[in-house]
Amino acid sequence: METLAIKGGKPVRDKKIYYGRQCIGEDDIKAVSEVLRSDYVTCGPKVTELEQKLAEYCNAKYAVAVSNGTAALHCACLAAGIGPGDEVIVTPLTFAASANCILYVGATPVFADVNPETYNIDPESIRSRITDKTKAVIAVDYTGQCVEHDKIRAICDEYNLVFIEDAAHAIGSCYRGKKVGSLADITTFSFHPVKTITCGEGGAVLTNNRDYYEKLVLTHTHGITHDEELMEEAPHEGPWYYEQISLGYNYRLTDFQAAMLISQLSKLEDFKAKRKAIVKKYDEAFADIPEIIVQKEIPESDTCRHLYIIRLDLNKLKCTRREFFDAMSAENIQCQVHYVPTYFFPYYKHLGYKEGICPVAEEIYKGILSIPLYPALSDKDTDDVIAAVKKITDYYRVSL
Repeated sequence: METLAIKGGKPVRDKKIYYGRQCIGEDDIKAVSEVLRSDYVTCGPKVTELEQKLAEYCNAKYAVAVSNGTAALHCACLAAGIGPGDEVIVTPLTFAASANCILYVGATPVFADVNPETYNIDPESIRSRITDKTKAVIAVDYTGQCVEHDKIRAICDEYNLVFIEDAAHAIGSCYRGKKVGSLADITTFSFHPVKTITCGEGGAVLTNNRDYYEKLVLTHTHGITHDEELMEEAPHEGPWYYEQISLGYNYRLTDFQAAMLISQLSKLEDFKAKRKAIVKKYDEAFADIPEIIVQKEIPESDTCRHLYIIRLDLNKLKCTRREFFDAMSAENIQCQVHYVPTYFFPYYKHLGYKEGICPVAEEIYKGILSIPLYPALSDKDTDDVIAAVKKITDYYRVSL
């Protein structure tokens, strides 16, 4: 496919940058190496320390560290008691795991549409999808912006639904001054490398509900307990004894991952400030380009943005999204698309889902691109991204 660079133009930069990348410092490496030299490698004191620090940071009562964000979602569904015959409402504009976790427990995903300006799940669409089988709502903080907690909480309370917040994008974000992680019935995080903080993989589940917490502890470690108060056969023969009292999974996090995440967590506020500064710069640069639609933010959300989305108004451009994407790549700026609506995938089509059920999300998907956003971006990097977007927009602009 022909691009601007192939046409003879000089790219705005010589070295390629990507839409996201991890920011790992010597302090993170030191934290990991110290654990590797210790007596514990997996599931030791650093995991416990991490859980305490996550709960403290988010002002939540309980945190359970797990192996990845998908495991966190699976554990959340199990703790909420979701199972066969239940329906769970979720957005289609998300990574597939947000819906897959519903299938893992034998329940049925029901897709609700999104707000056309914020791209987050629309509370009124949630309400319209509720049936007598609805058990929970999984609301995704798309790009890191908080969902409309007040409205979703009111709906969940009215219909006795469990409010699960998929905050894979949103650690560090706040809603009305309260940290994500302390607001929903159950909140899940992801620590994949392109997220705000990382330990390679990893995830966490936070809750203020003791019953959910106890289920999460069992679920993420084989359903096995050493707690005599929970055992059915106590008293027992010796200190080596343990019992499996439920069906669980091996979703444990390692101690060296926990050490890295503790180190990263100490830098979260700095990462947030840098991300917010880049978002502000982008917002101002694109505000007066009619071919570029900028994602709106609700005033209640103090957002630590994981992704920066531009949406192309393809009616005003003489190109497809693919041509714009390739042109950005030719300028040595690699974008991505977040996300293909989940029910577009063949697996979901085989389950009977059809295009057209969430028209707003589908229309948004046609024009979205994620451009580079991470703390290590320099002023020149962000200037180059802006220059490339303007250059390509100018080139493909429809003449009136």
